[in-house]
Amino acid sequence: MNAIFIVVLISGLVALLFTTPDAAVGALLSGGSAAIELSLKLLAIYAVWLSVLKIMEETKLDALLARLFKPISKRLFKNESAAAENYICVNLAANMLGLGGAATPAGIKAIAEMDNNSGAATKNMVMLTVISATSIQLLPTTVMSLMSEAGSSNPSAVLIPSLIATAVSTAVGVILVKIFVR
Repeated sequence: MNAIFIVVLISGLVALLFTTPDAAVGALLSGGSAAIELSLKLLAIYAVWLSVLKIMEETKLDALLARLFKPISKRLFKNESAAAENYICVNLAANMLGLGGAATPAGIKAIAEMDNNSGAATKNMVMLTVISATSIQLLPTTVMSLMSEAGSSNPSAVLIPSLIATAVSTAVGVILVKIFVR
C-alpha cells in the first residue's frame, strides 16, 4: 500500500511539474498546511469526545449503556464473555454517538477478548468488525463538527441522510455476516 501511495504521489507531482511547474511548489505547501490544519481540528474533536468517554467511564454511564445494549449484543454476539460484551456495548454506544475514534479502543479490546488463539477470526469478530466499519450513527458528531468548522450554515442537515445510510449499511452488513460466515 505504501508503494502504491508513493507511485501515485510521484506521478502526480511529475504531471504537475510538466503541466504547470510554477504551481507545484505552491500546491505542495498549501496541501501540507491544509493537512496539518485538518489534523489539528480532528485532534481537538477527538480529544473532546475521548474526554466525554472517560467521564462516562468515571460516572459508570458506560455500564448503563452496556445494560441498554445487552439485549442487542447478546443476540448478535452469542457465547461471549462478560468482559467482551462490555467492550462491545461501549463500542456500539460510541459508534452510535459518532465517536468513531473513541469506539476503536473498545473494539480492539473486544476483539482481544474474543480471540481464541486459533489464528482465524471468529464469527463474532467478523460481526463486530462489520458493525464498527458501517458505524451506525445517531449523531454524526465528527462530520457535523467539520462542517461547522468549514462554515456550513446548517451542519445538522447531515443527520437524517447519515442515519438512513448507516442504518442500511449496518443492516446489510449484519445480514451478509449471518449468511456467509459459518
